[in-house]
Amino acid sequence: MPYIRKSARSWAGIALIAVLSACTPAANTPSTTSEVPSAAPPHSQASDKPAAPPAPAEKPVQQEQADVVLVGSELEGLYLARAAADEGLSVKIIDPRPAFGGQVLQGEMLFLDAVSDGHGKSLHQGRVKELFDGFKNGKIRKLAEFEQYFAKLSQGIPVEQGVSLEQVGAVQGPDGREHVKAVTYTAKDGTRRQLTAQTWVENTDSAELASKLKVKRLPGLEAFYGQERIEYMSAGYMMKFKNVDWKAWMTAFNAMSDAERRKKFGTAYLSESYALVFDGVTKAYKASDDRLFLRGLNAVYQRDGEVLINALLVYDINPADPASVQYALDLGKKEMPLILEHFRKSLPGWEKAELNGFPAHPYIREYNHYETEYTLQVSDMLSGRMFPDNVSIAGYPLDLQGITSNKWGIEMGRPDKYGMPLRSFLLKGYDNIVMAGKNVGSTAIAYGSARIQPNTSLAAESIGVLLAQLHASGKPLTSVTGDDLAKLHQTLASKHGIKLTGVVGDNKLAGWTKEELRKLDSGEINYPSYKRK
Repeated sequence: MPYIRKSARSWAGIALIAVLSACTPAANTPSTTSEVPSAAPPHSQASDKPAAPPAPAEKPVQQEQADVVLVGSELEGLYLARAAADEGLSVKIIDPRPAFGGQVLQGEMLFLDAVSDGHGKSLHQGRVKELFDGFKNGKIRKLAEFEQYFAKLSQGIPVEQGVSLEQVGAVQGPDGREHVKAVTYTAKDGTRRQLTAQTWVENTDSAELASKLKVKRLPGLEAFYGQERIEYMSAGYMMKFKNVDWKAWMTAFNAMSDAERRKKFGTAYLSESYALVFDGVTKAYKASDDRLFLRGLNAVYQRDGEVLINALLVYDINPADPASVQYALDLGKKEMPLILEHFRKSLPGWEKAELNGFPAHPYIREYNHYETEYTLQVSDMLSGRMFPDNVSIAGYPLDLQGITSNKWGIEMGRPDKYGMPLRSFLLKGYDNIVMAGKNVGSTAIAYGSARIQPNTSLAAESIGVLLAQLHASGKPLTSVTGDDLAKLHQTLASKHGIKLTGVVGDNKLAGWTKEELRKLDSGEINYPSYKRK
């Protein structure tokens, strides 16, 4: 197994153990301890040494059960939870974070990246379409509006925040795969609980569940950039402002000629809702710390003078290390007054702008990539490949955000559309572990596209429906048949309006040789700049 960077977790607790309930005496089993006469001598014969205090009794473990358990409350996995619950399964969410909502609510990453194919047609399907439609039309822009949407997604599903995972109990199935039967955790109030479930979902951005399993880490961006030290895509620090006169900004912008705009703002786009790039402004800003970088703007107007911007990058952050995460927050918060002053001087309508608070968590783009039953490749995406076990139709450029050695990042190609197979969401070696959202199985380069929310949100919803379909038979996701998939696709189309079959993506790799495809997948070929002979 390749080297895995150490985090705040200890690998000493990772080894799988037998389910605790198998070795815990039943509550109604009579104890024989009190029936055995004491072996201690009479008081007159006792030693002068004081008796040792009795060992504190271990806290009892409360037993719980659910059909599906999510570890973490990231948006993408919530679509699986909602779909499974609506289909009649019992679902529970246990979250190591102290507060609900992950990247969106705690990181306040409220600038949503829409997904369309190479012809400009939206690829949004299923429940996630409602969110993106609300964002586009301005009805879901502010944090409170996102919170209302999350509350609707999780309605009726028990959620526990601030849990600490202790032990994972697994057994080996007849096909050689591991089957997780139970997880023991400590609740926020100190209560110890053992939760059994048929299916487990890794839905954190720091692999809280997967890191306690037998996993194989795939090469990350360090392999692509030729460095030995593991480093993930930069995290984002979401910037929040108020008292911005967006209308004045637009008026001044529209009054300029194209040449004047380029001279003052660089490449820039401004509408009633969005401000994009403005790299002439961001390039003129020098961050106070080398681990910070102000790249081109992704700004959204939230109404009432409030603006949210995704542009401040924080490099070399380990999502599984609380100290590293806190360092990112401290760096970003310290930098914000300086950026505000720069914007006041550089952008019309920003003269009276003020800071509008700070996020509780960084926007985490990437953590370890673990081996799944199938690993998505760059060639799958650029060739428009579809799979018999499609659970999503996806798109988006292969956008690799920067790391310390390449702060601007790089784009590795623009697919038309492609399929995402069920197998890319199933942890290899296990028959009941779903890897939701950013945990999707892909190479580090293919991840640049796979990671985008609508892609994996649709997959999660499809898998939630499939879990309910398989529930009565007890069949694991790793044993689905062609008939199971045909039934799933038919149900999704007729009941949910989700089309996963009969879709054709443009093949941008027609005629490529096997060697060229190999180099494309490994990163030796950068598709946008490659000239075939």
